[in-house]
Amino acid sequence: MITQKEDDWLYTISSKRKLIDFNFKEIWQYRDLLLLFVKRDIITLYKQTILGPLWYIIQPLFTSVIFTLIFNKLGNINTGIVPAFLFNLAGISAWNYFKECLTGTSSTFTKNQSIFGKVYFPRVIMPMSITISNLLKFGIQILIFLGFYLYYLAIGKGIEMNILAFLFPVYVVMMALLGLGLGMIISSLTTKYRDLTVLVSFGVQLLMYVSAVPYPLAEAKLKFPALVATLVEYNPLTQIIEGFRYMLLNTGAFSWFGFAYTLVLSLFIFLFGLVIFNRTEKQFIDTV
Repeated sequence: MITQKEDDWLYTISSKRKLIDFNFKEIWQYRDLLLLFVKRDIITLYKQTILGPLWYIIQPLFTSVIFTLIFNKLGNINTGIVPAFLFNLAGISAWNYFKECLTGTSSTFTKNQSIFGKVYFPRVIMPMSITISNLLKFGIQILIFLGFYLYYLAIGKGIEMNILAFLFPVYVVMMALLGLGLGMIISSLTTKYRDLTVLVSFGVQLLMYVSAVPYPLAEAKLKFPALVATLVEYNPLTQIIEGFRYMLLNTGAFSWFGFAYTLVLSLFIFLFGLVIFNRTEKQFIDTV
């Protein structure tokens, strides 16, 4: 009887891994499955709804109107020459993509425990598919933003895009890495601590208010206590939201230090989350 050497196999599935194993090669080998999950997420999300993809449009528009009425009209938050509605729509569109990535990936193990227990594939494909499929929603919201941008431009509002608009794809990648990395960390922890599921939905709402979504960073520095203003300023999400507004509306704060700091931190959180996620997938089925 001839014994098959391990090197002769195309794939070897084993629970033994290095302490740090990103496994990008295996993810690439399962790229067809990744695309299948992306297609599934897009098709089934609003399959049995009345308005369907229109919710992609309704949610940011209504939120922008509410923010304009409460924060700008009632709270007297100044957005300069940029219309308050457009200012809020830019921030909300960016924030929504991060939020959807975070909340969608933070329950990966608990929501997919049935399929994870039956068949093998790189588990990280599931949260990655959520992050990629959310790009469709984000793209639709950006198109809506551009529509209102052209409208305000046509009626003579003094708005213009900044030359740094070429960094737009980099900011999208940073949002995806942050949402995916944090989501994988939380998903790994929820296999043992179910309370985190409740904490995520509550914490995301609070996080929005310390990420300069409904107000400019300049207003935070002016009106917040020094400690809170510093927290808001060095929040990487604040740097992303402000960067979006700076690129698209030529308003807000931008610095190359803040950009580099956010990029490095996003990469670190993603890689750290990937390590935690890969180590959790080996024994999560015993604890979920």
